Amino acid sequence: MRIFLNRLHSQEGLSPCHLKKAKLMFFYARYPSSNTLKTYFPDVKFNRCITSQLIKWFSNFREFFYIQMERFARQAVREGIMGAGEVPLRLRRDSELYRILNLHYNKSNDYHVPDRFVEISELALREFFTAIQAGRDTDPCWKKSIYKIICKLDSPVPDCFRLPGCPTDTSTG
Repeated sequence: MRIFLNRLHSQEGLSPCHLKKAKLMFFYARYPSSNTLKTYFPDVKFNRCITSQLIKWFSNFREFFYIQMERFARQAVREGIMGAGEVPLRLRRDSELYRILNLHYNKSNDYHVPDRFVEISELALREFFTAIQAGRDTDPCWKKSIYKIICKLDSPVPDCFRLPGCPTDTSTG
C-alpha cells in the first residue's frame, strides 16, 4: 500500500506541466541548483536522468533568453542608438522583446511576469548593447562577463511553486 501511495505523489518522468512550471520559474531563477529543483518539483521522483533533464531545460531557457538579448541589442546598435546612458534602452511590457519572452516562457499568459524579471532582462539587454557597441563581441569569450552579472540576480521563487502542478497565480508580481 505504501508503494502505491508514493507513486501517487511522485512521478517517474516529467510532464508538460513540469515544463510549464520550469519556464515560469525561469522568471525568478535562471541558474537553479539541483537542490532548488528538488524543492520546487515535489511530485517528481528524482534520479540522475530527471535532474539532468531539468538542468537541460534551464540551460535551453537561458540560451533562448541570451539569444534574444543579443539580437535586440544588435538591432539597437544598427539603429544608431548612441549609448545606453544617452538613450535608455527600456524593456516595456508593450515592446516586441517583452512579447517574445512572455510568449516563450508564459505561452498561455496566465501568469503575471514579475517586475524583477523585466528589470533583469533590461539590464541584460543593456549589457549586450554596451559590449557590442564597444566592439567587445570580437572576443570569443565576450558573453561570459554578462553571464556572470545575470547569474547573481536570481530571486527567491514564490512558495506557490513548491506545490505540485502548474502555478497560474496572475496576481503574483
